[in-house]
Amino acid sequence: MSKKLLIIFSVIVLLVGGLFVACEEEVTDGDGDGVAPPVTKDSIVLGQVVSFSGWNAIIHESFGQPPQDLWISEVNAAGGIYIAEYGKQLPLEELEYDDTSDHGTMVRLLEKMMLEDQVDLMLAPSGTSFLFAAGPVFNKHEYILLGQEGGATTITDMIGGLPYFFAVLNYSDHQIPALADIFEEVGVETVAITYLEDLHGIEYAGKAGQYFGEKGIEIKYIKSHPLGIADMSLILKEAQALDVDAFCALGYPDEMVLVTMQAIELGINFDAFQLNVGPSSFWWPELFGPATEGVIAMGSWSPKQGPESQEFFDRFLAHHGFPPDNWGSIMFYSSLQFFEQAIVEAGTLDQSVIRDVMATSTFDTAWGPFAFYQPIPGGGSLIATEMYPGQVGQYQDLVWEVIDPGTKRTAPPVYPKPDWPTQ
Repeated sequence: MSKKLLIIFSVIVLLVGGLFVACEEEVTDGDGDGVAPPVTKDSIVLGQVVSFSGWNAIIHESFGQPPQDLWISEVNAAGGIYIAEYGKQLPLEELEYDDTSDHGTMVRLLEKMMLEDQVDLMLAPSGTSFLFAAGPVFNKHEYILLGQEGGATTITDMIGGLPYFFAVLNYSDHQIPALADIFEEVGVETVAITYLEDLHGIEYAGKAGQYFGEKGIEIKYIKSHPLGIADMSLILKEAQALDVDAFCALGYPDEMVLVTMQAIELGINFDAFQLNVGPSSFWWPELFGPATEGVIAMGSWSPKQGPESQEFFDRFLAHHGFPPDNWGSIMFYSSLQFFEQAIVEAGTLDQSVIRDVMATSTFDTAWGPFAFYQPIPGGGSLIATEMYPGQVGQYQDLVWEVIDPGTKRTAPPVYPKPDWPTQ
């Protein structure tokens, strides 16, 4: 063999040998058993961009965060969520950013959390308008949005194009029809309404116009109020001058506290006094004491409704030292239980796989059987109206009672409302 051919042959041998070694290194682990080492993971990073400061913070602090904290604590106390893909339980590790109650800040931080931090799972922001802004962001990056604190007709309309959006909370479409039925039952004929100038208030007022009208209940007065209003006395006086049977304030906690305080101070009472967000929280009777009696508010459940509800109430109270709110707490907690079971069923942290399990499954929770349904094929998911444990509540002897007509009622409505206490 010539020297030139010998050199070429030697080079070929070296190249082939190098490729063989390289391929062998790729398919063997440190023990040389021919199996690639599995990807290791020690926790599930649970991200959330939510209002910890600003005007919206009280909503998350009062309603969403306590049941969320209870669920995370219980999951981690049990060792975490079992993920078959990793062959073990993984505890939850929280990563949180404050959106400062600003929609633009929230969207920017959501993008950061999803693209830069690349968290495993996400929890929802707080508030109807925040969910509305967050929905397309979650869907674009294919993160499941378990929308808890907030809900709206426009979100229902939008959700058909957002397959990763699962809406939990009941809202005007569910609650105003129940309130109209209650008003018809007790004999309310005329109503005055004030509503917050945002998506929440506008939609509640619109539904009130529709459903009260169907019952022949006349709206003699309707006036909007801005977020952060400092004085609602003129609204109360104008409603009083019209001698209406019922007064409805459709807004958030700050305005609900203000209008109640000023009604008490002015001695302005109505046969029905209905408020939206705030009264269902544990701090309302602590703040108003006997003046709580007879106040009607949006809410949805009572521990009286069954052993599962009572058990949740007791566990919540033992964990936090205060009772759960009477609107969304059991739904928020149960939706997280549902989420957990869907993740276990999926056996992976792949969002698309978990999403398909959530859209087609029923799991037992503190609320009872919990399931979503899809209004539009391939779109987002809602909860059927009949699944909710209630829509409207009233304080009677400082106890929250579900007053919806039908089998979910825990007590009939008190009407007319008692006068405000003098002390």
